[in-house]
Amino acid sequence: MKTADPIKTLRDARVAGALITPDDERYEHARMVFYGGIDPRPPVIVRAADAQDVARVVGVARETGVELAVRSGGHSTADHSTTETGIVLDLRDLHAIEIDVEGRTAWVGAGLTAAEVATATAAHGLAIGFGDTGTVGVGGITVGGGVGYLVRKYGLTIDDLLAAEVVTADGEILQIDDASHPDLFWAVRGGGGNFGVVTRFRFRLHPLDTVLGGMLVLPATPETVAGFIAESHAAPDDLSTIANVMTAPPMPFLPEEAHGKRVILALMCWAGELEAGERAFAPFRVLAEPLADMVHPMPYPELYPPEEEGYRPIGAHRTMFVDRVDEPVAATILDQLDASTAQMAAAQLRVLGGAMARVPSDATAFAHRSSKIMVNLAALCGSTDELPEHDAWVGAFADALRQDDHGAYANFLGNEGAAKIRDAYPGATWDRLRRIKARYDPSNLFRLNQNIPPATD
Repeated sequence: MKTADPIKTLRDARVAGALITPDDERYEHARMVFYGGIDPRPPVIVRAADAQDVARVVGVARETGVELAVRSGGHSTADHSTTETGIVLDLRDLHAIEIDVEGRTAWVGAGLTAAEVATATAAHGLAIGFGDTGTVGVGGITVGGGVGYLVRKYGLTIDDLLAAEVVTADGEILQIDDASHPDLFWAVRGGGGNFGVVTRFRFRLHPLDTVLGGMLVLPATPETVAGFIAESHAAPDDLSTIANVMTAPPMPFLPEEAHGKRVILALMCWAGELEAGERAFAPFRVLAEPLADMVHPMPYPELYPPEEEGYRPIGAHRTMFVDRVDEPVAATILDQLDASTAQMAAAQLRVLGGAMARVPSDATAFAHRSSKIMVNLAALCGSTDELPEHDAWVGAFADALRQDDHGAYANFLGNEGAAKIRDAYPGATWDRLRRIKARYDPSNLFRLNQNIPPATD
């Protein structure tokens, strides 16, 4: 039976990074994750200094049997970035970035955020697509897939992953790519944190200086919502859109008469020639008189504005794929939003396709290449006491929108059970991932994630 004291064992292992325990003045800040309502007090947080440190921490978790939570940016909606009983392995100090400008590649530490990488690469007129939130950690979003502002132009984040450095459950530090440990390289491209701790990534970069992007706000009706989705499908791959159908908050740039009304708050990014981008935006602007039009040429990192300090949202959510959002589906969305009692309720619609869809479904562990539209439903509230009511609402909302595509995006899944994890990794993808898990983590050390158990036969 494994009963060794993990803190003493970590000290004996001569971990170079900081060991932060509850009596440390840094503890309260160090234990915080992005989402509110998640408040564990882990016995120890280790801020690893390098890959060797990560291997030492993994070894201690293996020897003592304690739960291991791996944190990059701390944005896990399923509470996987922390633990009440074990070790939090915090990667934020793995923040080195090495950019090969001529070769258009970069080695990126897993503790960097999307905004930090975007800013560093933009200095050379280069970019890679991550998500739509600047504080998201590169480590977490990459291993889950990476759907963001450049998804139709350049595909998922994993589609530009050329190599990675991974610490496996036995403490070995591996350099992996298509030629070295190709099965593990396949698995970490979408299979989440099940197979090891990725300490750094080698990405392909794309020439990208100025984009045409920003926020476009339109009144939300069945016609405008369906029209927005239709235009997003019809647009060239240079355009990626995120349509948030929601109640307009009292934002200073919105007319007062729009406050509290249903709107489409769209975040848009055109990554092509600017004059062509203006033509591509024209059909959206005539769907209805815009309530706000903040689309303009900007450096790509400007799409990641700084977040409000101390913002820790509490809410219920669901993620799913649908094949269509026509006027009847749009009417259902608006009716469901009208029924919510949350402080803020929203349906986020992301039209996919483009470069993402041109990758074979079995090329990576992300199997949903043919999915048309990602839908994320959310109800934000003031306290965890309200969550059961709002969780029931988002569950019913998802049921009302369900179509033929029963897939799920692992990065946006909450604690929804084994069946939803199977939806994220359907059919042959699941079977292959389990075989790879059995090879690299047969004891399921890396289990605090959307867990894929090792094959047993």
